[in-house]
Amino acid sequence: MGGISFDRLDTWSDIDVILIVDDDKVEETFDLVEGALEKSYGVDLKFRIPEPTFHGHSQFFYRIKGASPYLLIDLAIQKENTEADRFLQYDIHGIPLIHFDKKSLVKDTGLDIDAMIERFGSRLEMLKTMFDMFQIMTTKELNRGTFMDAYGFYTGMTLRPLVEVLRIKHCPMRSQFHTRYSKYDLPPEIDERLKKFVLVPNGEELAKRTEEAKLWFWEVFDSIDLAEVRKILEAGDIGNPMRGK
Repeated sequence: MGGISFDRLDTWSDIDVILIVDDDKVEETFDLVEGALEKSYGVDLKFRIPEPTFHGHSQFFYRIKGASPYLLIDLAIQKENTEADRFLQYDIHGIPLIHFDKKSLVKDTGLDIDAMIERFGSRLEMLKTMFDMFQIMTTKELNRGTFMDAYGFYTGMTLRPLVEVLRIKHCPMRSQFHTRYSKYDLPPEIDERLKKFVLVPNGEELAKRTEEAKLWFWEVFDSIDLAEVRKILEAGDIGNPMRGK
């Protein structure tokens, strides 16, 4: 998972590690890992995600003494019998590098395409209503001269739905990733066009971007054909360079 799963490791990559352990061994495993890190390198800073986490697994971040600050260790521990998502849909999260798997727990679970298409249908109907209703949230704050409030509503009510419909159309397997990986997931001309909707310096430009984003949203929304979306999902993540290696 992460950069190594997509053959995109670089100087700024962190280290993503997932361990699957017996249900009662989570805390013991954290202690063992931290002890090994302290002994071999030294831990400069650590942070545990408060639980329950959004993904349902326990997670710690470690910064190593003397190492690049970008080389964080992102350690997630999953219980063997968890019902939470293990992120093993390779077409979404990439192909993991497996160091050892004694019980053959790590395997591609595949995409439930029928369920995804059904969800997209419901989601598009929701987006249609929400987008139409809530564009006033940005404009009313612009009218009040409160740029920061307007920008907050713009990012949530205008930009995020725009990116979501673009993803449903072009990269449905990662429809919920917002701007993350847009450089890799969206057509280059789409990604380049999006940049001006992210970099907005003042209220006057924000008003213009809002109107332009509204037009683009409806253009994309009206062009989405779930039959074509299904074909993309059935073809798999053809943009994943690690598939087939």
